[in-house]
Amino acid sequence: MGLTTTKTLNNGVEIPVIGLGVYKVEDGKTVYDAVRSALELGYRHIDTASFYQNEEGVGKAIADSGIPRDEIFVTTKVWNDEQGYEETLAAFERSLTRLNMDYVDLYLVHWPIPGKYKETWRALEKIYHDKKARAIGVSNFHPHHLEDLMKDATIKPAINQIELHPQLAQVEVREYCRNHNIAVEAWSPIGKATYLDHPVLQELAAKYRKSPAQIIIRWDYQNGIITIPKSVNQSRQKENADIFDFELSNEDMTRIEALNCGNRLGTDPDQL
Repeated sequence: MGLTTTKTLNNGVEIPVIGLGVYKVEDGKTVYDAVRSALELGYRHIDTASFYQNEEGVGKAIADSGIPRDEIFVTTKVWNDEQGYEETLAAFERSLTRLNMDYVDLYLVHWPIPGKYKETWRALEKIYHDKKARAIGVSNFHPHHLEDLMKDATIKPAINQIELHPQLAQVEVREYCRNHNIAVEAWSPIGKATYLDHPVLQELAAKYRKSPAQIIIRWDYQNGIITIPKSVNQSRQKENADIFDFELSNEDMTRIEALNCGNRLGTDPDQL
């Protein structure tokens, strides 16, 4: 077990369960160095997006790493003002150009834009059929968005990437996705580090001799959640990945789950 540990998606594609997120990481040297450092540590899953405006640096870091392209799992996403059928196809080609790649491993609809996301999904299905994305999925979709999408979809989303951390445990979304064989992936998995000083996390960190962030990432892992903590610091990247040498007890898993209080730090998809 380690950074090569994978989860099998509903189409048979394997995704590493821990990756590097690069939201708000500046393009150029900053994102380049962050991705190179993660790859050197053994990360094989990098998550970017058109909106992040750093696909170019991500692509260059991957190309310069010397690691074969097929050993690295790359995700990008179509942004809100690029949605629609033809618009999404064009946006995807722009992403490929910036990444300097022939394909991505996962392409996501970034947000469920009303009146747009179904046409956007139709474009993703074409991209998938054209073998330019090994898997396709969504991000920030509530169950009612998924229900609506799947009325007309011919391909079920492989992943739903959502804001998910102990204070926003997303129990309903996780249950829905589990019942429909859609993998759940957490963005902002450590809650933007806003409550790492919580007494329960501090107590468990002391008990297991780990950091509060490692306790949360391990909680994700034991819940079958894919997670993409963001860090540009190599020592923090290493810490975030060092969660495979201990196991949280069932009681402690429940204690972490009990922190859930609906503390959403990002946008509610229904408020778009």
